[in-house]
Amino acid sequence: MNLELYFNSTDGFGVLATSNGEGQVNGAVYGRPHVMDDGTVAFIMRHRRSYQNLLSNPHASYIFIEQGDGYRGKRLYLTKVTENDDAAVIESLRRKKRPEKAQGAESEGVSVVYFSVDEVRPLVGDGDQ
Repeated sequence: MNLELYFNSTDGFGVLATSNGEGQVNGAVYGRPHVMDDGTVAFIMRHRRSYQNLLSNPHASYIFIEQGDGYRGKRLYLTKVTENDDAAVIESLRRKKRPEKAQGAESEGVSVVYFSVDEVRPLVGDGDQ
């Protein structure tokens, strides 16, 4: 599946689920991921609970629910591979541009986190049909 084409042409919202090393889970609403040239997906993440969980457990799940009637979307099973806290990289990926004065402050405590996509499944069903 071409994830870049899918996410660039499909409206909706997503939930990123993570858990820490002790198995305590967290779910947070996230926009569409950035699909990189190497096939990884990236999210701009503040250094809050989801990010903190990834420090002790690199596995996550992203559930994307398409806008409209019914239950359509994708489930992505992810593994964190790296991150980048360079402000220029963060700003280059932002879909909503911030005023220049706010860019430095907005980027503090924020990273771009990159994930390998281990599996893609439909929102509903097992995908084997």
